[in-house]
Amino acid sequence: MSIEVNNESGFEVDEAEFAAIGRFVLDSMRVHPQSELSLIFVDTTVMSDLHVQWMDEPGPTDVLSFPMDELRPGRDGDVTPPGMLGDIVLCPEVAVTQAKAAGHSTTEELLLLTTHGILHLLGYDHAEPEEEKEMFALQRKLLLTFLATR
Repeated sequence: MSIEVNNESGFEVDEAEFAAIGRFVLDSMRVHPQSELSLIFVDTTVMSDLHVQWMDEPGPTDVLSFPMDELRPGRDGDVTPPGMLGDIVLCPEVAVTQAKAAGHSTTEELLLLTTHGILHLLGYDHAEPEEEKEMFALQRKLLLTFLATR
């Protein structure tokens, strides 16, 4: 599993921990071990520009996912073909505010957002109530399992 972590945000993050959650989620979702994922941490200016460019919405957001090969989760005994999963762009400055509101650390918020972004890359969405229920339950299970192993 190739997970590239680039921190361009100026915010201190433990790059190894984010590579670890990426690996954990991808393994749990039966993504081929030769697949590639990129995590990029950016400041609010860069995130605002991306948010306008790709979502036509002003201001920074917490996470954006950019799928490449449109991989989907594997099944029992059957992993996905190898490929480029895509890029996840995270904004720690936005995560700080969200973490305070949720009552947990910024790192935990960024780990949640990383998990969320990976699920988006794997085709999960939360536009409809049933989709949201499925995605958020899976996201919670993955994150709590990962945190329990730290």
